[in-house]
Amino acid sequence: MNDQFLPDIAAQATHHDLPLDWVGMAGIALPIRLASAAVTASVDIGVSLDDAGARGIHMSRLYLAAQRLVHQELDVPAVLQVLDDCLSTHQALSDSATLTLRGQVTLERPALVSPLTGWKAYPFELRARQDGRGVNMELQVEVGYSSTCPCSAALARQLIQQRFAETFALEPLDYLEVLDWLGSTQGIVATPHSQRSTATLQLRLAPDYTELPVLALIDSAEQALGTPVQTAVKRADEQAFALANGQNLMFCEDAARRLHRALRQLPQASAFRLKVVHAESLHAHDAVAESYWNWS
Repeated sequence: MNDQFLPDIAAQATHHDLPLDWVGMAGIALPIRLASAAVTASVDIGVSLDDAGARGIHMSRLYLAAQRLVHQELDVPAVLQVLDDCLSTHQALSDSATLTLRGQVTLERPALVSPLTGWKAYPFELRARQDGRGVNMELQVEVGYSSTCPCSAALARQLIQQRFAETFALEPLDYLEVLDWLGSTQGIVATPHSQRSTATLQLRLAPDYTELPVLALIDSAEQALGTPVQTAVKRADEQAFALANGQNLMFCEDAARRLHRALRQLPQASAFRLKVVHAESLHAHDAVAESYWNWS
């Protein structure tokens, strides 16, 4: 049956004369492509209901607009077209449209030493809004890394020094004996604590950029931090990771400052805010640091 012969209750006038800030659909499952990777995304899409007398919006039109994102590379023009569709199909009803897209992009990463490779998932979120003031688009990415506490490392070194003094203070040093001692549990009597940590990076996109800088954001963060979490590893990779952590001691404040400097180098950013969380292995609480640039 043709839709024009079916009742449209949403087109009726409401008995409650009141505009609404947002009406739409949440949790729409969509297959998309991001950074040349297949992603199953969850999309929230909606518009304002500015006509106080209108009973409702056209949900199906929002759904069809979101379908534009299916099986194509997710970029700025594609998102702008969806927002334009939302507003053009709700003329006289709505003055603003928003889209929030959440997913995980899965990237292949090499091991540190061996020829192995593995896959890492990076959660991301894209938030876009179009209204009378223009378009605002924000990209958020989560990056996991390892952090080793500088204070704990210093305390561990002191204990090792003390054990060395206790063991060798009253006898002449023998190279082979010391070498053997350093490789024993008696020698390395203490180790610093490390923790799996997370950086959440939120970027406000500068105008005139058509690509979403997901890979640039991830790569910039991992290079700045120096110890991203690994995937497939052999013992040589694990040893290289231990060496990287030992030479890359950082508090949460250090991590936040490194990331701030790295994000300031991204031309795609007109503003950003970041948050790092070190899930402490010493404490029952987390160590957290945040930093903002040009954010309001």
